[in-house]
Amino acid sequence: MKLSTKGRYGVRLMFDLALHYGEGTVSLKDVAKRQGISEKYLWHLISPLKHAGLINSTRGSQGGYVLAKPPHLISLKEILLVLEGSMCLVDCTEQPSLCKRASGCVAREVWTEVADKMLRALESFTLEEMLEKERGKQEAITYSI
Repeated sequence: MKLSTKGRYGVRLMFDLALHYGEGTVSLKDVAKRQGISEKYLWHLISPLKHAGLINSTRGSQGGYVLAKPPHLISLKEILLVLEGSMCLVDCTEQPSLCKRASGCVAREVWTEVADKMLRALESFTLEEMLEKERGKQEAITYSI
């Protein structure tokens, strides 16, 4: 399985909002600059994330975006399911009717188990954990100077 640009950039957008959580709204222009992603592309990510209740927006001259809940309550699984859709590895794991062998297929069982483990792993990673990893990198840079 390979994540699309939409999924990867969506995680970066959400991570950037997490970096500024509690500081007020963040403009897409600023996120685009910091993350090296076009503002136009980020606009395409906002609607599904907002609709899923992961971000809130404020209009006006001081408007922008904020996380709808604290970083420790947002998992990578939530973000990626919104932006990527299903994370199944093989279509027959979600739609057994696609394959006449599905009911007795050992490979289908394996693919289902692999997908379940992958989703559990993505669920275990939150934006807060990403923030902690970032802080660790920053501390390492500070100490090496």
